[in-house]
Amino acid sequence: MILASLSLCWRELVRFFRQRSRVVGALGTPVVFWLLIGSGFDYLDYLFPGTLVQILLFASIFSTISIIQDRNEGFLQGVLVAPVPRSAIVLGKVLGGTAIALVQGLGFLALAPLVGIKPSLLQVLAASGVMAIVAFGLTSLGVLLAWRFDSVQGFHGVMNLLLFPMWLLSGALFPPGKAISWVQGAMVADPLSYGLYALRMALGAQGGPWGVSPGVSLGISAAFGAVMFFLAAATARR
Repeated sequence: MILASLSLCWRELVRFFRQRSRVVGALGTPVVFWLLIGSGFDYLDYLFPGTLVQILLFASIFSTISIIQDRNEGFLQGVLVAPVPRSAIVLGKVLGGTAIALVQGLGFLALAPLVGIKPSLLQVLAASGVMAIVAFGLTSLGVLLAWRFDSVQGFHGVMNLLLFPMWLLSGALFPPGKAISWVQGAMVADPLSYGLYALRMALGAQGGPWGVSPGVSLGISAAFGAVMFFLAAATARR
């Protein structure tokens, strides 16, 4: 089971690095965001984690498009008849997407000193761990939804409808205290809010949403990832 999962994970990474357009996009996106943040905004210590989460969000979700492509090309059908559990297939896809998102996130994190944010080695390691947990949950969500789609265009439409509100309500652009009551309620329900604040605190920010501690924020993010993976594996077994 582990060998099958790691093989699929490795395949996702090889596919990513062989597609030059994806590599250019992965490297170019952090640079574009850095230029926008560095030249047009204040409060870099607040917006930087939000931009980092956005990179993780889109990298994690859109890496799962490969499930639809594999189904249309017949590769997924061949994998499904192999003598391995469906959960191993899902795990391989999720680990591959998580690794791709983490590579892009670390690329953007490396630019932090250029905008005046200088995390220590311990903070970088803590932030990397948080990013891995957040990316795992988001990729599992992407696998859960992509498994039900046969059309890349349809998947794009649904994910855009889901991703932007999820990111905006995470507190990436404005603190919860400045939102109206119903928006605050939506932010409380948004699991990405807790991943974002865990990341902010890993990078040295103080305080969490609604007085939530770093441990609780990280626990909620991990629980979200576990639930999404369980649902994705259950969907694949049907």
